[in-house]
Amino acid sequence: MAATMARPIPAQHPAAMPVGRPSVPAPRQAVTFLTVAEVAGMMRVSKMTVYRLVHAGELSAVRVGRSFRVPERAVQDYLRDAYTDIA
Repeated sequence: MAATMARPIPAQHPAAMPVGRPSVPAPRQAVTFLTVAEVAGMMRVSKMTVYRLVHAGELSAVRVGRSFRVPERAVQDYLRDAYTDIA
């Protein structure tokens, strides 16, 4: 009888998956939320100006109860896009 050699199983094949607990997905990057007062302090404007930006849709925010929370990345993006170079 001839010896049979097992062929390797491709990585995509279900039989190549680890047995038992599935692999844990990579953790998501944490999102830092700021209050309207913190955003106003960062931008050196009044809280009312921040509220106007949020209500106009120029600055994204999340409503939490009766207050707003603004992702720090949204503030950075707004400031980057609003920057004008005076030449």
